[in-house]
Amino acid sequence: MWPWEHLAVGYLAYSGLARLLTGEAPGDRDAVVLVVATQLPDLVDKPLAWWLAVLPSGLSLAHSLVVGLPVCLLVVALARRLGDSRVGLAYCVGYGSHLAGDAVYPLLTGGHLRLSFLAWPLVDQPPTRAPGFLTQVFYFLGEFRAFLGTPRGRLYALVEVGLLVVALAVWVSDGYPGLSDLRYLAGGTRRLTDRDRQ
Repeated sequence: MWPWEHLAVGYLAYSGLARLLTGEAPGDRDAVVLVVATQLPDLVDKPLAWWLAVLPSGLSLAHSLVVGLPVCLLVVALARRLGDSRVGLAYCVGYGSHLAGDAVYPLLTGGHLRLSFLAWPLVDQPPTRAPGFLTQVFYFLGEFRAFLGTPRGRLYALVEVGLLVVALAVWVSDGYPGLSDLRYLAGGTRRLTDRDRQ
C-alpha cells in the first residue's frame, strides 16, 4: 500500500475505535502517534532493505508479527504507565492496520493474499528485486501506473479517492487532531491542547 492509503485506513480505524471505546474523537497526541505508526514499518524496512541491504526485503523486520506484537505490548504498557492509554491504542491500531493493509493490498490489485511476511524471520522473504532505494521506488511507481491503466486499476483509483475523501471528512469532523502540534513544531501559533478545544 502507498503511505496515504496506510494513513487513511489507519485514521478511519482508530477514529471509529476511539469513539466506540471512549466516546471521544482522537486527540492531538494519539493522532500524531497514529500517523507515525501507520508509516513505521515502511520507514524501518524499506531503507534497511533497499538502501543499506541489511534486510532481505522491504517486508521483513518491522512488518513481522514476531517483532511487532512484542513492540505493541511494550508501547501499551508504557502508555498506561504514563497515564495515556489512548496513545498505546493509537500505536497498535496504526501499526496493525499497516500490516493488515500490506497483506490485503495484493488481493485488491489482482494478486493473492500475502501473509508470509508476517512470520519473518521464521518464514523467508524473497529478496529485494534490485538494489537501490530509488530503483525500488521507481519500480513500484511504474507497476502502479501500469495497474491504473487497466479497468480494475481505474476502479481501484475511484475507490482510493473515495477512501481519502472519507478519511479527510472524518478528520475534519474530529476537529483536525494533530494539526495544532504540526503548527507548533513549524514555529507558528501557540500549541492548542485537547482541553483548549472543549
